[in-house]
Amino acid sequence: MIVRSLQDIEGTDRHVKAKSGTWESKRIVLAKERVGFSLHETTLYAGTETSMWYANHIEAVLCVEGEAELTNDETGEKHTITPGTMYLLDGHEKHTMRIKKDFRCVCVFNPPVTGREDHDENGVYPLLTEPDPEPETV
Repeated sequence: MIVRSLQDIEGTDRHVKAKSGTWESKRIVLAKERVGFSLHETTLYAGTETSMWYANHIEAVLCVEGEAELTNDETGEKHTITPGTMYLLDGHEKHTMRIKKDFRCVCVFNPPVTGREDHDENGVYPLLTEPDPEPETV
């Protein structure tokens, strides 16, 4: 059993701030826990715009605070995302988030991320993996 608080994560290598300066993420569950998904609390900052494309991952996002406009960059369709709204990128959609009010959300990724990822020039997280654990010796 793992019990971990957001306060436990602050200031550690699980507290990741984007090179772009548009978001920060507290990675609560990572690939190294080997449970088949990763879980994050992410904050995107008001007045920013972030384009993303999870070519290697499926992501589900539940907004818990703030407001954003989500644009499906492939279709042009726009959605207002507010607390209690979920969106699922089940088709690896290229998308852009325009943040109206600081936007705090809970995100789940499959496959799980390692915690070392940041968006590349295309908005993609690379598919990083954790090494297999060393077998225990008795």
